[in-house]
Amino acid sequence: MKFLLLTFVGVVHLLSLSSGKTIYKNDISQRTFQEIKEEIASYGDVAKAIINLAVYGKAQNRSYERLALLVDTVGPRPSGSKSLEKAIQIMHQNLQEDGLENVHLEPVKIPHWERGEESAVMLEPRIHKMAILGLGSSIGTPPEGITAEVLVVTSFEELQRRAPEARGKIVVYNQPYVNYSKTVQYRVQGSVEAAKVGAVASLIRSVASFSIYSPHTGIQEYQDGVPKIPTACITVEDAEMMSRMASRGNRIVIQLKMGAKNYPDADSFNTVGEIIGSKYPEQVVLVSGHLDSWDVGQGAMDDGGGAFISWEALSLIKDLGLRPKRTLRLVLWTAEEQGGIGAFQYYQLHKANISNYSLVMESDLGTFLPSGLQFTGSEKARTIVEEVMSLLQPVNITQVFRAGEGTDINFWIQAGVPGASLLDDLYKYFSFHHSRGDTMTIMDPKQMNVAATVWAVVSYVIADMEEMLPRS
Repeated sequence: MKFLLLTFVGVVHLLSLSSGKTIYKNDISQRTFQEIKEEIASYGDVAKAIINLAVYGKAQNRSYERLALLVDTVGPRPSGSKSLEKAIQIMHQNLQEDGLENVHLEPVKIPHWERGEESAVMLEPRIHKMAILGLGSSIGTPPEGITAEVLVVTSFEELQRRAPEARGKIVVYNQPYVNYSKTVQYRVQGSVEAAKVGAVASLIRSVASFSIYSPHTGIQEYQDGVPKIPTACITVEDAEMMSRMASRGNRIVIQLKMGAKNYPDADSFNTVGEIIGSKYPEQVVLVSGHLDSWDVGQGAMDDGGGAFISWEALSLIKDLGLRPKRTLRLVLWTAEEQGGIGAFQYYQLHKANISNYSLVMESDLGTFLPSGLQFTGSEKARTIVEEVMSLLQPVNITQVFRAGEGTDINFWIQAGVPGASLLDDLYKYFSFHHSRGDTMTIMDPKQMNVAATVWAVVSYVIADMEEMLPRS
């Protein structure tokens, strides 16, 4: 999962809203904002019915139980693995059995990387076996490993200042955790920056808000023209310990062994299911999460929860006998963790119809108790979404925040389509993110009920309103 923070300014009080089946700059409706408010308010009973079914009725805990069955059966689902493809086939069957329409698989090519056996042992100033997780797409070490002295730095700027010291060493980054979007650059770019100054490997302090000696993996990126060196994440505790040792003048030596290998791209699929629209079936509200995960833990939180509340949203709407005017399309992405590979190929396949996409939604920041909805789009659209969120007053989740981006929907947002994501407890999320701790144990069925409720109400109302969300 990648987390981007963007900000937009401006407030609009009285709106003239874009209308109809598709959005064009010169196609302007004369409806007042008050008329739009009244239309949204008319969905109050529908919202209450969704809340009652998901939170108190026969559907309560369903998304949790469905998720537990999948991740207990299949386990983690890394890109290119047999377990991911097994999960995709299971979900394809599940969506068909659930009665969704136009259920199908869209083929894509995705990366295939395996970590193999890996270890890191501090040899000086004392013997200490370290917990590590190789980073996605990293090369391996020679079979005998790499044994080298360590240079500890806290930033790329310090690395540049101390570049003459780095040649032939293992660079250890002990960067402070600010937030995910700022700190993740060390995981993504750390090996390249270390290689540029002659390092033989890099070890990155895990990008985590909290640690109980838990390494956190994730994707890293090599750069053309820069030597490829092995790279892995280490625990916050070990990074801080080595920083203290280095400050005392201790010589630190580590033996690193990594069996990581990159294989040819593998065949995979985005999984799609729909409730076809009754009036404007060619228009789409897209609801999504990603089915792949890293190869540690169970991928329950990242992003099993997001995928399953997205399925649950359509299930709730179908169970209530509702059919919105626009098509509700569920997409379970493949290979998100490698940079939205499946989503990019979906965008390439469907972008010719971009004017028919009213809203793209992705849940990939956890399905704990939501704080609200993050949204990116025009101020006119934001004001409409704020009114839609007011329908969720019975569960006390009504706030609309900035930055609705998500790795899999950014392609659409950058092209002007409004986007939304579920905002959650980010401290908790990044405590378990990409670690062995991402299991069903951290999931809460009651919180998933509420998350699915928010997802269902927002997606249904936006899909059923007479007009699409206006764009800039």
